[in-house]
Amino acid sequence: MTGTNWAGNLTYAATTLHEPSTVDELVDIVRGAPHLRALGSRHSFNHIADTDAAQVSVARLPVVVDVDASAREVTVSAGLRYGELVEQLDREGWALPNLASLPHISVGGAISTGTHGSGDCNGSLASAVAALRFVTADGELRHARRGDDDFDGMVVGLGVLGILTAVTLDIVPTFEVRQDLFEHLPWSDVVEHFDAITSSAYSVSMFTDWSDGGPHQVWTKSRADVAPVTQLFGARLATAELHPLPGVDAGATTRQLGLAGPWWDRLPHFRLEYTPSDGNELQTEYLVPRDVALEAIGAVRGLREQLAPILLVSEIRTIARDDLWLSPSHSVDCVALHFTWRLDVPAVEAFLPSLDDALAPFAARPHWGKVFTTTPERLLAAYPRLPQLRALAERLDPAGTFRNELTDTWLARLSPVSGAATSRRAIPGVTAGSPRPRRART
Repeated sequence: MTGTNWAGNLTYAATTLHEPSTVDELVDIVRGAPHLRALGSRHSFNHIADTDAAQVSVARLPVVVDVDASAREVTVSAGLRYGELVEQLDREGWALPNLASLPHISVGGAISTGTHGSGDCNGSLASAVAALRFVTADGELRHARRGDDDFDGMVVGLGVLGILTAVTLDIVPTFEVRQDLFEHLPWSDVVEHFDAITSSAYSVSMFTDWSDGGPHQVWTKSRADVAPVTQLFGARLATAELHPLPGVDAGATTRQLGLAGPWWDRLPHFRLEYTPSDGNELQTEYLVPRDVALEAIGAVRGLREQLAPILLVSEIRTIARDDLWLSPSHSVDCVALHFTWRLDVPAVEAFLPSLDDALAPFAARPHWGKVFTTTPERLLAAYPRLPQLRALAERLDPAGTFRNELTDTWLARLSPVSGAATSRRAIPGVTAGSPRPRRART
């Protein structure tokens, strides 16, 4: 066994964990492995990183942070965590366009699963990818750049195309951000002024337990060179630093109360040196097209009594569209509905089909690294480019070296469908357990 994921809800079935210190060593490992899955920072909540064979982490490859100022790009080690990258980038006068709420996640793992931050004009972390370097199943080191054939399918690749070694990201001149929090925003204001609320700052997050009082906190992150939001409809400006979970000490969160600071220390919600969020939790997230977001929010509010016993907090964020095949924001501006659950696997697993049913009419796309029970039919309807990724995976890795039971289910051979599926064949990945043995490599 190679341990557990970050939440502790999964014990990996892998028998070996490879941690190469050079790319040549990684190539040798790939050439000798019948089955192999990349393991990032262990922050996925399902079996996406698991296998009954071997896992490989690239966290010990040589650290690379190579800025190309003329191209406005930085090439970084795929195993580097965002929190380990940002200060060096900032010292050279550059920034990433956006960050996720946690700086603890690895660059390779985050982009491969479509992880994102927030902001009406901010794309997912994967949308900043300008180039990739990865080792394919035949042991070749492959380079791909934006504009190349199939590049848009390679970025959010679910780990089925190869093992990432380096990623080139778009960068912008460094900037400062101030963070102002508001409390107790009525649902009536969310409904009436949704666009004004989400566009009020560079990044906006609403935290809620879905009760009738409305979001209990709104986090606004404004560039320091732009006038900040000082009023937010019926909400009141917070006068003390807050944690998204009511009653929890705010020491782990990034600085608030309008104090400007570097982009890397304000865009995330949590600090790298602390355990993020609750630390004892499960997570689910669905992204819905922005034009149906209020209807989707209403549908979730209708489940509030079922949610109450198992929910720690939910977060509502916006993400700009991109062109990446399996990005949750592919081709459409989205609103993300995030659920942080109590670590009660049976109760969460029992509720997830109800949540999926409620959001299916809105073409909801589940986040690839979270727990969900979306049927393969619904998944294909939400991600119509799945067949193209399957074809690309079969071309680059015909023996299925990098696939596992979960990705095989996601990439199932289905014809495109419309509407909701009538059968519920749950996708595995919520509970701790071993994936079924993979077929032998030929």
